[in-house]
Amino acid sequence: MMKTKLNTLTRAFMAVLAVSFFAACENDDVELIFTAQDPSEAVTFSNNFADEYLLSNETSSNNAETFVWTAPDFGAQTPISYIFEGSTDQTFGAVEYDSGTLGETNHSVRVSTLLTMAETLGLDADPATTDGAGEPNNTGTVYFRVRAFIGDDGATAGISSTSDPIALNITLIEATGDGGSGVELSSWGIVGSAANDWGATPDLPFYTTDAANVFVAYANLINGEIKFRENNDWANNFGDTGADGTLDAGGDNIAVTAGDYKITINLNDNTYTIEAFSIGIVGSAWNDWGNAGPDAKLFYDYTTNTFKVGVKLLDGEMKLRLNNDWGTNYGDDGADGTLELNGANIVTTAGFYMVTMDMETLAYTVEATDIWGVVGSGYNDWGNAGPDASFTELAEGVWFAENVTLVDGEIKFRVNEDWGNNIGDDGADGTLEANGANIVVTAGVYDITLNFNDNTYTIQ
Repeated sequence: MMKTKLNTLTRAFMAVLAVSFFAACENDDVELIFTAQDPSEAVTFSNNFADEYLLSNETSSNNAETFVWTAPDFGAQTPISYIFEGSTDQTFGAVEYDSGTLGETNHSVRVSTLLTMAETLGLDADPATTDGAGEPNNTGTVYFRVRAFIGDDGATAGISSTSDPIALNITLIEATGDGGSGVELSSWGIVGSAANDWGATPDLPFYTTDAANVFVAYANLINGEIKFRENNDWANNFGDTGADGTLDAGGDNIAVTAGDYKITINLNDNTYTIEAFSIGIVGSAWNDWGNAGPDAKLFYDYTTNTFKVGVKLLDGEMKLRLNNDWGTNYGDDGADGTLELNGANIVTTAGFYMVTMDMETLAYTVEATDIWGVVGSGYNDWGNAGPDASFTELAEGVWFAENVTLVDGEIKFRVNEDWGNNIGDDGADGTLEANGANIVVTAGVYDITLNFNDNTYTIQ
């Protein structure tokens, strides 16, 4: 989960900065002295950090994290300069990264910087490589801190404040590139008026399967048309001329109606299938057994090859079923973490959970966890008109909410419907900040993504 770490002053100090002027008034001289002193509030980081940062050469130019900190109060009107540092040593005996002198209270670090630090730690992305204990050799910890100084550019002596180090857990994505599931993103995607307004946003992805040249996608579509293309480009695309289930290069658009689908393309024989597919939570713990709205849809996470959803459950019972219908439903007869067709109801207690299901093994978990949500005048009257819209973490640090109906207004994002941990956007620039400004939205139905790997978000 995302966590905010509060920092304390690591060394005490006292210095005096005297600025004086004299003015004559009724034969008396007045001397004003401003004293810079041990700050009542030390320099501290104010943004959230991911539990893990996934690194690869393919994303080396991306921002890994934007660090934001609060200015210390030195008790005097004076410029403050900062130096942001990174090290593989918690004591900063050696500094591998130095930002140089900064005048702002934020600094971004790229994936390339973390990759360099990973190399210093001796990490690699070769799955055949292990450490001395025989464990994978692709994980480690790096540390960052910020130092604040009284004065202008280069004022590195005298009164200062240093934050506690922030530890970032880094993981090099091993050669499979799949996070361990054996499934990878393919180069193919779904494009169309029913998917992404013919490329206004990235194509909906297909994933690899156990069979070569057979790819699968789990897509939420609207009424319209689709085609399949490679690398978000029209150079290599398929449609269906004749609507006979056969893929034709450059063929006709394929008409679809709104819904959730499993789409499979087989490039060995140029065939495809489109079938209704969703797996969701139903029960007294969620939607009064279907009488109070649709099931809570689980989303596909290719990094674990599972389906999952972040959800707020009530005291009660639940089951999992396909396509909001009782024809195929799952419960747990032995309360042993394994689902059975038409199995017994699963008892729940009220709280926030990540529910995960493996469709191949039928293993499942209902794990209490922190869940991000959408709140605001643009959604639920700042929490007065119903629960927040829940996000689901679909990859490390990436949270997704589908088909969120917004009205004209403002929104923010918070954890577990509580303001203790909330984020907004101070600059309306697509970057998330802790306790940031409200985000203005217009009425519509949107997919919203929060990416805590680079502290960005999209509403589209």
